[in-house]
Amino acid sequence: MELAKITSKGQITLPISIRRRLNLKDGDKVAFIEKDGNFIIINPISIAIDNARNAFKGEAERLGLKTEEDVACLVKSVRNEEKRK
Repeated sequence: MELAKITSKGQITLPISIRRRLNLKDGDKVAFIEKDGNFIIINPISIAIDNARNAFKGEAERLGLKTEEDVACLVKSVRNEEKRK
């Protein structure tokens, strides 16, 4: 367990071990999520990655993409299509 002190302005300093585990750097933001009456501090980038992952779930299978080469070919095809427009 790590502790942090709250200043009179409501600010806290996250312990270095927590910042490292969350991969936080100077200027980064954190998100506070309430779950079952407790608050969880997370790096909001992980939320964006999870949302993107969920949005694309099943798309590779639907498009028949099985290898990185398949993805590279699709990207090349889309780029060529865009150039023609």
